[in-house]
Amino acid sequence: MRALIDTCIVIDALQNREPFCKEAQAIFLAVANKQFTGFLTAKSVTDIYYLTHRHTHSDKETRIVLSKLFSLFELLDTAGMDCRKAISSDISDYEDAVMVESALRANMDCIVTRNIKDYTKSQVSVYASIDFLEKIKIKELF
Repeated sequence: MRALIDTCIVIDALQNREPFCKEAQAIFLAVANKQFTGFLTAKSVTDIYYLTHRHTHSDKETRIVLSKLFSLFELLDTAGMDCRKAISSDISDYEDAVMVESALRANMDCIVTRNIKDYTKSQVSVYASIDFLEKIKIKELF
């Protein structure tokens, strides 16, 4: 299974955000154990850098975090066409619309997010963390 992981899931895992971190960290463990192939968009990576740097206050430490993420997750380019198509999307949140367009172009099986309400009009299957973990048969980790 090829799953595009939303920025919020990554930040929940990295910053131990309660009550979301256990499920987010279980997703990291599942991708590390090759139970699915996880992807991050290039656009998400810049947001992750920004949010992590605000947390660590260290460029070096933040780049180490990104390097570790790159060893776990595949990177999916955010194309200009994704941005253009998102303009006319039925999805009201533009950033989420760009993610859906990127997922469609790359034939992702699903998107995993904490914001499923923002993706109700997505043409790609969207799962909350807990539902995704159940789908890939991960229950005992959290």
